[in-house]
Amino acid sequence: MGLFDSINISASGLTAERLRMDIISQNIANANTTRTSNGLPYRRKMVIFKEADIEKPFSSYLSIAQGNVIKSGVKVSGIIEDKSEFKLVYSPGHPDADENGYVKMPNVDIMVEMVNMISATRAYEANVTSINSTKSMVMKALEIGRI
Repeated sequence: MGLFDSINISASGLTAERLRMDIISQNIANANTTRTSNGLPYRRKMVIFKEADIEKPFSSYLSIAQGNVIKSGVKVSGIIEDKSEFKLVYSPGHPDADENGYVKMPNVDIMVEMVNMISATRAYEANVTSINSTKSMVMKALEIGRI
């Protein structure tokens, strides 16, 4: 592995987790949106991650053949909608109520979103810690070289 590979891998994690936090924030902001542009309530969105190669030079194929660790990071493979059912809330005075007085509410659970936000925040912090540790090791190596 090169000098900056671990920083690049952690940086890909920072980017992915930031997008995850953005989507969670969007879900929380739309938790009470009963009508979107398609006429239906807001559907909860989820981020899908997948492993991503930071770079794929010829040397990586040699490393695979030798059984070495291949550097990779994470990337967002997509943002999907949660297909679970909408919540029905009895509110006959609501403008979006059906003939029985029920309103379809988004399938967003604030508690689940807050747990996901805490998880994303912790993953983000772990990547920052990894970058700081790598920087510290590089600085210590440079100090050793000066002696």
